Amino acid sequence: MTTPTLEFDQSQAAPVLRVAGRLVIAHLEAIAPKFHDLTTSAKHLQIDLDTVEALDTSGAWLIATLMVRLEAEGVTVEIIDASTNRKALVDTVRAALPDQEGGEDPPRGFVPWLASIGAAMAGAGDAVVSLLSFVGEVLSRFAYGLVRPWRWRSAALVSQMQEVGFNAIPIVVLMSFLIGVVLSFQGASQLRQFGAEVFVVDLIAISILRELGILLTSIIVAGRSGSAFTASIGSMKVREELDAMRTLGLDPIEVLVLPRVIALIIMLPILGFIANIAGLFGGALMSWIELGVSPSMFVTRLQENTDVWHLAIGMIKAPFFAAIIGIVACWQALQVKGSAESVGRRTTTSVVQAIFLVILADAVFSIFFAELGL
Repeated sequence: MTTPTLEFDQSQAAPVLRVAGRLVIAHLEAIAPKFHDLTTSAKHLQIDLDTVEALDTSGAWLIATLMVRLEAEGVTVEIIDASTNRKALVDTVRAALPDQEGGEDPPRGFVPWLASIGAAMAGAGDAVVSLLSFVGEVLSRFAYGLVRPWRWRSAALVSQMQEVGFNAIPIVVLMSFLIGVVLSFQGASQLRQFGAEVFVVDLIAISILRELGILLTSIIVAGRSGSAFTASIGSMKVREELDAMRTLGLDPIEVLVLPRVIALIIMLPILGFIANIAGLFGGALMSWIELGVSPSMFVTRLQENTDVWHLAIGMIKAPFFAAIIGIVACWQALQVKGSAESVGRRTTTSVVQAIFLVILADAVFSIFFAELGL
């Protein structure tokens, strides 16, 4: 017998569904409707696989989906007279089935709400521990590379520097230029009320050099390069390329993570400096058009009233922001599990977390430098 058949025996107290023949993918189209249409009013059902000649993954999927559907209707389903291998195959396929939509509504009330908050906090704690562990792994690989510099992958580093740095210059310049224009225009409209239009130079210089230049550049890099890091490494994990690298004796952190993080640490200060120049240029241009502040007066005022520490503070923050973006993006990529949907979800999460942590770090730096009187 090759074509599979179903015999539904309801003469006993517990109905028995006897499956016979070759329950394989070649006969899936013919037998699947019978599985889908099968229903019972009994509370217990036995599936007899004793006369099944062959069972592959597609056949196990039919049995597993039938079991899930009937159990959702309150029927207890049991497999009988089947070999250990066949029962294990059905159990494996059933465990891999996606969660069913339209299930029961989540419990409502204060206690379930409090429990959900506790679960979220516990999950956040586990995530923090995992992230700190990953930071330790990256630092250990970096230290190992300092001791053995011939292990550095210079080609990958240069390639990532071009991708995260030089290719990002146009969008960074445009963004910073427009921010300078907006700051100058808005500052002029407010300062004009007090006859203090000339102070718009100080407003633009301090805000861009100290805060906005590097902060907005970091946000752009997190959305542009951080998401690319998560998506590329996450896709490699879905395709099991990371496992293949480990099989070949290659360390994914050394090969994939370090070049990206180091490239960001090198290039973000450069992008931040370029953003500062573009922002000052945009502010100077709008000041000239809106307030009549000539470029020479703008430069003179900039030199006289802007401390070099304003520029230095922005540049000091840049490597730390770069490390945050790179490490968070690569860590989220390694949390991807099994599907393209997981890649998309982790990519979104990495961008949100990186931006949040960058802004948090900026706030900490602001308090720190304020305490130092800088």
